[in-house]
Amino acid sequence: MEENKGPNLVVGKLYLVPTMLGDNAPLEVLPISIKRTIENVDHYIAENEKSARRFIKRISPAKNQPDLHFELLNKYTDPTEIPTFLDACIQGFDMVLLSEAGAPGIADPGADVVRIAHKKKIQVVPMVGPSSITMAMMASGMNGQNFAFTGYLPIDTALRGKAIKSMEKLSLETGQAQIFIETPYRNEKLFQELIKKLRPSTLLCVACDITLPSEQIATKTANEWKRYPLDLQKRPTVFIIQA
Repeated sequence: MEENKGPNLVVGKLYLVPTMLGDNAPLEVLPISIKRTIENVDHYIAENEKSARRFIKRISPAKNQPDLHFELLNKYTDPTEIPTFLDACIQGFDMVLLSEAGAPGIADPGADVVRIAHKKKIQVVPMVGPSSITMAMMASGMNGQNFAFTGYLPIDTALRGKAIKSMEKLSLETGQAQIFIETPYRNEKLFQELIKKLRPSTLLCVACDITLPSEQIATKTANEWKRYPLDLQKRPTVFIIQA
């Protein structure tokens, strides 16, 4: 992997490395190829250096932490600085783009780096690992041939209600499953709004704590969910509806 390092004309690769969705033992949910990649790369792009170092240490305890180089990509990052994050690749070093949880570029700011990598003709290598969005879709029993991820719904109550009805209408007309997420501490409020706003017959999949021992994934009609109270407080959750 980092055989290319040093002052030469060979451009390094950008590896997209997923991380665990919770406090799992890494190799319970990640393939050995990720361990090999981490062991061979010292240049990283991540949202949070502390959590990234912790992940790297769990994957490769013997790795020399002082040798690691980090570029931080989060809400505080100046967008004009992002193209410079890939300078190590241009210099011949392989790099790793780490997500905070799940897969880079999926509900994750890493997409900006990947887009720039393509412009700079840097090879992008997506690696296998968990994505709560695709895993929830797999387990939902809904339309895996036609689905859309819409990200976060509006915080404003009126706008969120309109978004729910709009997604339901689109699903009813096209058969398309609609996937969305919420900040964990607002899950309960969203769940209650869903079972109130949706048609009684609309299917709702609630998938929480995916890959963790406390994992719960179930699909029921909005009406059926009224009889099955859930505790979603502070639990990472994916919601899917299909009318």
